[in-house]
Amino acid sequence: MASDRMTTSLMIFVTGGTGLVGSFLLRALRARGLAVRALHRGAVPAGAAPGVEWLAGDLLDTDLLRAALTPDVTHVFHCAGLVSYAPQDEDLLLAVNVQGTAGVVDACLERPGVRLAHVSSVAALGGSTAGSSPAPNAVRTVTETATWDLGAAHPAYATSKYLGELEVWRGVAEGLSAVVINPSVVLGPGDWHRSSTRLLRYAHQQHRFYTKGLVNFVDVRDVVDQLLALALDLPAVNGERFILSAEALPLVDFFRRAAAAMQRRPPTVAVPDWAAEIIWRLEHARAVVTGARPLITRDTARAGRQPVVYAHAKVQSATGLAFRPLADTLAWCAAELADNSTTSPTVIVS
Repeated sequence: MASDRMTTSLMIFVTGGTGLVGSFLLRALRARGLAVRALHRGAVPAGAAPGVEWLAGDLLDTDLLRAALTPDVTHVFHCAGLVSYAPQDEDLLLAVNVQGTAGVVDACLERPGVRLAHVSSVAALGGSTAGSSPAPNAVRTVTETATWDLGAAHPAYATSKYLGELEVWRGVAEGLSAVVINPSVVLGPGDWHRSSTRLLRYAHQQHRFYTKGLVNFVDVRDVVDQLLALALDLPAVNGERFILSAEALPLVDFFRRAAAAMQRRPPTVAVPDWAAEIIWRLEHARAVVTGARPLITRDTARAGRQPVVYAHAKVQSATGLAFRPLADTLAWCAAELADNSTTSPTVIVS
């Protein structure tokens, strides 16, 4: 694999630096000796990567984004995004994941020579490879050539990530050098209350129930390694997307392995599809009456019913980097998250 390391005279700008991917990315960039500027909202978390120039502000502030891309900025890593399946967040999803990405793309276009690395999601792929019509319950293999079915119903989150990607492709059409990654469920020792770390919390809290289906996952360290290789070490890669997913497991097997790593009791009772349909409707009604967020939504209740495996052959061919086995990831996460487990509230995650 080619290696074309940067120098400290250059600046890297990162959005979403306080998130799971962003926080590990900042550490990796600083480990390379790179100067880094990161956008954040709220307080900078304790334990953040040292030596980062933090810029407080909102992703939707286009003037701020343009100001952040000073002439010494060579690369922009757009890691900021909203993950939600709550119906009340649909407008916010479009604002953050679409308008926010459009603002980043526009700011990059105003700085010729800047290279953009966009963190998308497998949700933006929309389905199986064009032309395939799998039988019910048949496992589909999805690659980077998957096409978005405009006539199908999609979760609002998936739609927002797809539309966000369209903004990047618009930028590429206008001359922007860009690469897109599509991670599956990202595993790492982050905030118990955010992102995919909730799956680990669910296993730690020894819930009895689980839903059927497959879960595709990837170690956050692998996401960062692949992202850096594609964005920094392979500058000739342009206008392409890459799936980042280590493997897929039945959700019950994932919970069993996660529970074992944390020395907890795994869930044992499968929730049938009909029961999940009732539960999400009851949760929706409760949310409407009380204004609270539903613990389970239609989209989360139905996630994984059509088994999907996200292929990673393309990125491994491009970078030559292997993915860590699940056992290593879970052991690492269990050790890092041990101190946070006692303060986690009970939240049902499907």
